[in-house]
Amino acid sequence: MSPHRNYTHKHRAARTIRRTGCPAVFLLPPLAVILFGFVFLFLSGKFNSPTASQVYGAGATAQPGVLAPFFSHSVQFWGASIEKWANRWDLDVNLIATVMQIESCGDPEAVSRAGAAGLFQVMPFHFIEGEDPTNPETNALRGLNYLRSSFVQADGNIRQTLAGYNGGITLIGSDETSWPAETLQYAYWGIGIYQEAQQGIDQSKTLREWLNQGGSRLCRQAGQRLGVRN
Repeated sequence: MSPHRNYTHKHRAARTIRRTGCPAVFLLPPLAVILFGFVFLFLSGKFNSPTASQVYGAGATAQPGVLAPFFSHSVQFWGASIEKWANRWDLDVNLIATVMQIESCGDPEAVSRAGAAGLFQVMPFHFIEGEDPTNPETNALRGLNYLRSSFVQADGNIRQTLAGYNGGITLIGSDETSWPAETLQYAYWGIGIYQEAQQGIDQSKTLREWLNQGGSRLCRQAGQRLGVRN
């Protein structure tokens, strides 16, 4: 609308008010009234962005920096530490929790047949002399430093990051047909759990599958050591 037409409209409205005594808002054209209504609703919060619960359903937590609720209780046990570590290494809390879930289910004293130890199942050659591999902070220092290196090398690709963490950073960028069977399985579990964590759902189909394929034994051991029930 040009300034001239706007000026004319204002004066016509003023003359009508003087004749009728009606407030000016009731004499505005229908489009102006509709626009006024939208502004009012916006300011009153009616059109605020939907919450994660509104988008994904009740209990959804698909928010940056929020741990998904479906991780085992023995992993949730480390929630505050996971958040601290995520900030330190600039990694998503759900990525860290996913790796912990698959590696140890939160058992700080877990040791594999290959000699990997602790929360993140770090191999002995990553530690320096005198370090305790089962100390949670030490284990996180060495394990998450490697996870971060994998993440950077993979340019943020989570599947490649997981493959690098399990099979070595040299795998990143290589043809997946050359990956060891263990790494392929690891990437399958990891990307499934991580993506479901990002969706803000309360249950993970992939995590349940992992538990049924042997992960439940690992979690029972973690629960006993931490005094929590998975």
